Amino acid sequence: MKRICLLGATGSIGKQTLNIIENHPEDFSLLSFSFGSNIEEAMKIIATHKPKLVACANSEHKAKLEHEFSNITVITGMDGFIEAATHNDIDVVVNAMLGSVGLKPTLQAIEAGKTIALANKETLVTAGHIVMDYAHKYSVPILPVDSEHSAIFQSLQGNNEKRIHKLILTASGGSFRDKSRSELQNVTVKDALNHPNWSMGAKITIDSATMMNKGLEVIEAHWLFDMDYEKIDVLMHRESIIHSMVEYTDSSVMAQLGTPDMRVPIQYALTYPDRLELIGAKRLDLSEIATLHFQKIDFSRFRCLQYAYDAGKSGGTYPTVLNAANEEAVAAFLAGRITFLQIEDLIEQALHSHEIIHTPSLEAIMEVDAETRQFVRAKYNKGG
Repeated sequence: MKRICLLGATGSIGKQTLNIIENHPEDFSLLSFSFGSNIEEAMKIIATHKPKLVACANSEHKAKLEHEFSNITVITGMDGFIEAATHNDIDVVVNAMLGSVGLKPTLQAIEAGKTIALANKETLVTAGHIVMDYAHKYSVPILPVDSEHSAIFQSLQGNNEKRIHKLILTASGGSFRDKSRSELQNVTVKDALNHPNWSMGAKITIDSATMMNKGLEVIEAHWLFDMDYEKIDVLMHRESIIHSMVEYTDSSVMAQLGTPDMRVPIQYALTYPDRLELIGAKRLDLSEIATLHFQKIDFSRFRCLQYAYDAGKSGGTYPTVLNAANEEAVAAFLAGRITFLQIEDLIEQALHSHEIIHTPSLEAIMEVDAETRQFVRAKYNKGG
């Protein structure tokens, strides 16, 4: 029985993690979780799973939960997130939080010796050097939950990592993969949220449409697999059947295939190195699919992917700026305050205005994160 802390329980990854826990009650139990604003969903989770501890965002939610459930501990804010992740009885922390808020709980959980199942890519993008130093210092495994990184992780099993020629991340292309830049001028939020393959949260779906999601994954792969950026490629693959690949020095290419179902990488992170049946999964039938498509990425079309490579190679605080600017710009687009293409413009302006700190402390990272968000808000509030 693995006892789980689920950070971000009411989001898309959180809900799919709960589905796995419910389908395998003899293998997993939910001991603690955190949520943001969806208190109705949180109350359903408490009633079903009966956790010991819940972390919420504000005191109003805390009072309501304590009134409804007298037998649980409720803590608010960052202290609550950290307490949920570091509880003595926790075995695995699934970090499915949205944004850089997931960084501090991850670091504290690593220090407490908890296995990390990481779906919060911003943690590594924002402070990869610190997170991986912590993981090495405390001998804590960081198991990837993103489908692409899980595919690479699975393709590495039984192989010598020194013999890797390159990593190949596949990209669906998102909602607008067939549109030219001129056709993107007037696209709507509704258009952008219509992903052709995956069912995901709003923010990550927009990131998929801009290809920033793939850019963040490139930076995350750099840290997870200790790989130079020159050895990380991105390949357009419309069907999302091959989730990513590893090419070795002898020209062999190992790939992980499957139907688009985020429960597969989530469950593998929870069961590694074992595997369990995935209840309700649609099995892959290649004869039914018949044809798979691949094409090179046009970096001039998907500017955010180029920004991510550039920020990753520059290192220091540039990835922090990239992530913070993107989070603020995407939030502004979802709120109807900017156009789709202005997401790219705001990220570019934030990167160009930044003076790099080459080996930032955690405090410096948090300061740069806050400054970048303020910069982007000021830009779109006054019209660019």
